[in-house]
Amino acid sequence: MTPRTLKIALAVSVALNLFAIAAGTTLYVARHQFEKGVAAQHSPPRTGSPMALIGQLDPAVRDRVRDTLRASAMTARPDFNETRQKRREAVAIARSDTFDSARVTALLAESREAEMRGRARLEADAVAVLATLEPADRKALSEILTRRGRVVVRRDNEEKKAAAPAN
Repeated sequence: MTPRTLKIALAVSVALNLFAIAAGTTLYVARHQFEKGVAAQHSPPRTGSPMALIGQLDPAVRDRVRDTLRASAMTARPDFNETRQKRREAVAIARSDTFDSARVTALLAESREAEMRGRARLEADAVAVLATLEPADRKALSEILTRRGRVVVRRDNEEKKAAAPAN
């Protein structure tokens, strides 16, 4: 082999090795990011209910925080009731024979707006309460700001299937 051929072979070998290293690194990084995303999706919602979190607080502030957050929830309740009512109306119209897509879209938008009003009220009041707490108590209660709510499992259909006689 001539020196020129060896130089070309070396250059091709280096280029292929660099390509292989880049491809391996890309695969490793993409896999790591994918696994982090899957792990985040499968993480449990909250470690406990907001009232259980409040139970971890110093007894001197526990009652004040509980009463303030309960009052905030009662103030936001009409917004969430409106959310459910608008969504029920939208579903009823969607199921009816006279489907009105504009009305369903409007009801769903109103439902979202009402939910956002209620959430904004709850979050603002929670932040105001957190501002009054000591750092250790604030750290324990800060989890109430996560948007992960209750998980509602509907068993109505399963119970109906179990109660129905087999054919």
